[in-house]
Amino acid sequence: MAIRSAAVNPRHAVRLQGVRFLVAGAIGLVVPAAVSGQLTTFQDIPAGLDYYMPAPESHPPAGTVMIALGRQLFFDPMLSRDSSLACASCHIPRLAFTNAQVVSQGVFGRQGHRNVPTLINRGWGQSFFWDGRSSTLEHQVLQPIQATTEMDMSVEVVVRRLRDDPGYAKWFVAVFDRAPDRGGLARALAAYVRSIRAGDSPFDRLVDGDLEALTERQHVGLRLFQGLAGCSRCHNGPLFTDERFHNTGVAWRDGELIDQGRFVVSGSEEDRGAFKTPTLREVERTGPYMHDGSLATLAEVIEFYNRGGNANPRLDHALRPLDLTRDEMAALVAFLRSLSGRVREGTAGVPPS
Repeated sequence: MAIRSAAVNPRHAVRLQGVRFLVAGAIGLVVPAAVSGQLTTFQDIPAGLDYYMPAPESHPPAGTVMIALGRQLFFDPMLSRDSSLACASCHIPRLAFTNAQVVSQGVFGRQGHRNVPTLINRGWGQSFFWDGRSSTLEHQVLQPIQATTEMDMSVEVVVRRLRDDPGYAKWFVAVFDRAPDRGGLARALAAYVRSIRAGDSPFDRLVDGDLEALTERQHVGLRLFQGLAGCSRCHNGPLFTDERFHNTGVAWRDGELIDQGRFVVSGSEEDRGAFKTPTLREVERTGPYMHDGSLATLAEVIEFYNRGGNANPRLDHALRPLDLTRDEMAALVAFLRSLSGRVREGTAGVPPS
């Protein structure tokens, strides 16, 4: 293969405060120290993830009964206006909790304007949605229920339906010691989303010392990812995202900005056309890609960045033409596929309540 890649220092792993650190070369992927939050209730944390999760400290860690309630709600179309769509209709487990569609589709065939983001490892997220408009999962999980292009329901009507259902009424009392209400609905759904975790990929096995976990081409892709291609500037840490917002030019068409992105939330001119860096874990299964689903394959994504994104007045300063060869781009795609591993969800690995 015709490959150019920057030299990197030998990789080594360090155990610190229950978190696996990867140190790989000068720019490397460095897993940060444990964030503030709760020690997770999950006994089975896939390799590569932090043992601490930033759940609200005002709430006790969720047990099996709350997570099971949240899972039932997640798969129940009762939460939509015409009882035709559940959360799982767009966040399909076998597709890493995405839906393989360009943009979301809601009740009555109504079409959204953004791609469905994956829910894996969102328990470690710092903000939610492509524009980061929700700062907690408890806020985020209620938004699709109320969105007219998604489930088109008021939370009040959902709560009435839950109170009228003897099974749910009993379940809420068992978990929260009260009848179904807005707060309990949000907490249960958020508890389930926090249970969706992915890791133990070939890359994670490499970090743990298995040098045979990646193919030769994937090793080359990793060096490019960290070096010449510069992917790890934004896709870093255990989640392979910096949780920040960047303007790559995807929202620009023929010199016109068609989606304001983060600007609508922040009001900062620097955020016009900026969107949140998505996780790369399980990325092989989460296409099509970008906030608008405009790139169908990983190869198209690499080609987009190879040409330096789409030029615009606020293009992220880190983007530039890379001049990668076809073999180098293929190696990057191969490495990205090494980030697919094991996905756990629900009460698996949670001690009995």
